Amino acid sequence: MELNKINSNNNMRDLQSKCKKYLYCNVSLIMSDGSIFDGIIEDADQDRIAMLVGEDAMDLDDNDDKYNYDEKRQYGHGGFHRRPRRRFRRFRRRFFPFSNIVALELLSFLPSRHRHSH
Repeated sequence: MELNKINSNNNMRDLQSKCKKYLYCNVSLIMSDGSIFDGIIEDADQDRIAMLVGEDAMDLDDNDDKYNYDEKRQYGHGGFHRRPRRRFRRFRRRFFPFSNIVALELLSFLPSRHRHSH
C-alpha cells in the first residue's frame, strides 16, 4: 500500500515537471479511462493542468436558418448558389486533474515538404 502511494507521488511529480517543460507546447494527454486529449498546456498547479483543447466547428452561411440549412441541402431546395460551410477550429480551456492522467507526451510535427517562395 505504501509503495503505491510513493509511485503515485513520483508519477505526479514527473507529470508536473513535464508540464513546466512543455508549457505552451502542443501535447497529448492519456487519461486513466483510456481517453486521449490533444491541446496546448497553458498552466499547471499542484493538482491539475489547464489546457487549451481544440474542437472542430462549422460556420453557417449568414442567410441560412440554423434549423433548415441541412434539410435544404439534403433535398436540393437550397440551389447551387449557396456558399459551402466554413470549417474552423475553436479552442476551449479545460482542466485535467493529475490523478486522472496516465501519460503526457509532446506532439511532434513533421516539417512541410512544400516550401513557399516569395
